[in-house]
Amino acid sequence: MPSYTTANIRNIVFVGHAGSGKTSLVEALLLEGGALHQKGLVESASTVSDFTDEEKKSGYSIFSSISHCKYGEQLLNFLDTPGYADFIGQSLSFLPAADTAAIVISATAGIEPVTRKMMERAAELNLARMIVITKIDAENIHPEELVKTIRETFGKECLPINLPSKDRNQIIDCFYNTEGESEFSSISAAHQQIVDQVVEVDEDLMSIYLEQGDVTPEQLHGAFVRALKEGHLIPICFVSSRVHTNPQNSVGIKELLKVFAELSPSPLEANPRYYYKCTNPESPIEYVADVTGHLLAHV
Repeated sequence: MPSYTTANIRNIVFVGHAGSGKTSLVEALLLEGGALHQKGLVESASTVSDFTDEEKKSGYSIFSSISHCKYGEQLLNFLDTPGYADFIGQSLSFLPAADTAAIVISATAGIEPVTRKMMERAAELNLARMIVITKIDAENIHPEELVKTIRETFGKECLPINLPSKDRNQIIDCFYNTEGESEFSSISAAHQQIVDQVVEVDEDLMSIYLEQGDVTPEQLHGAFVRALKEGHLIPICFVSSRVHTNPQNSVGIKELLKVFAELSPSPLEANPRYYYKCTNPESPIEYVADVTGHLLAHV
């Protein structure tokens, strides 16, 4: 089994309301990442995440689970969590193990109670946050209105980093790419919004931007991760984990995998964890990840 340096690891926890598509999303990511040869389905009780007899019988997640796949030289750890409020303890307990929280929102249902709860808790734990909108191929949905509602609810820092095409059969990148038209916005305009938001956290990059009128994705990368960590940017991604005409097909999974691998923070880049001594619970102790240091575990 290959070994991975801490810098090449990404820990992502998937949280959100029941039925938002977290388990199907993880299944599609594992397939795209080469960890599976065939995608399992929730209704056939064949997914990696829902492996217990109880979950197979009920048809929904009851326990949190861990899986992983490779992306180039990187190892991506996926933490899938239940969405029903009855099992929220399972979800909350997994948040500290991740560096990035992917808040999953169904395009058909929109923002739901557990969506709000997990977004708030991820912010309290100082995790980088992303929003993944699923089921974009469903009928009678309005992605533009959903993005507007998300920004009104969670803040203007929520910005699309990719967008669905007009026929919703593909996802168009807005970070590396500046050309094309999506269902409800030009790619150029979406790219500009991302750049404008990110350069605000780096004065030197802002100066280059004002002088040259643009910055390259390579120049933007460091500030992007910083903006993500500080909550100054919450990227919105679009996917369909299982196209309704053929559940084995998906849209936007390859693009999402790339976003996780290339733009989310590693444990070394993530916000530091704070711990407290029982003898002095008011003064936090900052602990930075160090492969040469002693083990410190959250139990």
